[in-house]
Amino acid sequence: MSYRISCAEALAAPAPDMPTKKIVLVAAAALIDRKKNVLVAQRPEGKSMAGLWEFPGGKIETGEVPEYALMRELREELGIETRPCGMFPVGFASHNYPDFHLIMPLFAIRVWREEPSSREGQALKWLPVQELYTLPMPEADKPLISQLESNL
Repeated sequence: MSYRISCAEALAAPAPDMPTKKIVLVAAAALIDRKKNVLVAQRPEGKSMAGLWEFPGGKIETGEVPEYALMRELREELGIETRPCGMFPVGFASHNYPDFHLIMPLFAIRVWREEPSSREGQALKWLPVQELYTLPMPEADKPLISQLESNL
């Protein structure tokens, strides 16, 4: 039987040891077309979490600003050009995986140049945001769906 305590009860107890893990910073994009469909990509074979659907994006390199990391990643993964002036933060995930902790802002993007195409062997789908709930996704991506939905 699991026992849940309230936050007030938790504050009354001694503080737990602070976990230490590698922090991974990732920027993600919700590309939104004129019909309000969102682009998702399927992680290809050979990558961790292969087969799961995710918002495109990738790791933020040391010293990189999230929006510029996203510009770089979208160019590499999808062959599109974007700019920070067309990116709007709509969600945020902080998720604890066994080997690392992921921090991921989600940016809505409605303006880009070129047609998105798979550059890394990943499958791509345009779906209404409500259909994203039915896809197998990494745990960190799942809470971003409702955050995105409330911003459309």
